[in-house]
Parts: sequence; C-alpha cells; structure tokens
Amino acid sequence: MHILERTTLIKAPRTDVFAFFEDPNNLKRITPGWMNLTIDCIDDLPVRSDFRIEYHIKWLSVVRMNWVTLIKDYEPPRFFADEQVKGPYKYWRHVHAFEEVEGGTQMRDRVQYELPFGPLGTITHKLLVQRQIKSIFDHRNRQIRKIFAIQARSLPA
Repeated sequence: MHILERTTLIKAPRTDVFAFFEDPNNLKRITPGWMNLTIDCIDDLPVRSDFRIEYHIKWLSVVRMNWVTLIKDYEPPRFFADEQVKGPYKYWRHVHAFEEVEGGTQMRDRVQYELPFGPLGTITHKLLVQRQIKSIFDHRNRQIRKIFAIQARSLPA
C-alpha cells in the first residue's frame, strides 16, 4: 500500500473551501490538462454518502481509463472520502480533511492506493506512477491557491 499526504493552507473560510471540493464539477479545474479528465456522469446533487462520479482519463495521452468513485464518508464541513469502485488501481481511497486555522483553512489530503499486477505494478509505481501522482497533487495545490487568491481579491471591500 502506498500513501501520499499533503497539507495546504488556503486563505478562505472552511465552509467555502469544503463547498468547492465537494462540487464534482470543480475536479476538472484542479486536474492537470495532460490527464484529459472528462466527467461522464455524476449523481444528482447535493453530494452525500454513496454519491457516485464516473469519469475517464487518458493515461500517457493514449490509454483511456474509466474510473468510478463513491463518496464513502461524508461529514461536512470537516471531511469526506472517496473510494474507487472501478478504475486503474487495485485500491484507492482519498480523504479530504478541512480544519479551521488562523489565516484560513488547513486542507489535508491523504491518499492510500495500491496498483494491480503484483511485482509489475511495483515496478510501474517506482518508474512512473509515484512521480505522476506527486505531480498531480503539486498541480492541484497550485491551482487551489490560484483559485482562492483570485476569489479573495474579487470579494467586495
């Protein structure tokens, strides 16, 4: 099992940050373009436990991968967790946690994942996937900071 953890300070109230992340339509805004993310189907809003999102990506811009996730744990505005039901991983669970702190909201991501294919999956992880996941979350954090910085500037004085 592999784990990626990230903490990001977002200069916005927790309710605003949580609302942004629980909206599946914002997923494309924070996903790198090279993943070619397309949302195919989402359950009717509002988000809740067992909320389903179906989408696909193009890995290495060539291989289409269908991905289905369910929101398994949902406690607004504290946290939610999505788990892969169908997709490229043997196991995938992403916990998004939000805590009010001085200066805004501290967002914590914790992704637990495992690749299929045993030893071949281990080699693929070391050669490619580990670096790609870090790159995805680096991009995501940059985009989040930009989005909330722009929103903060556009608020009336």
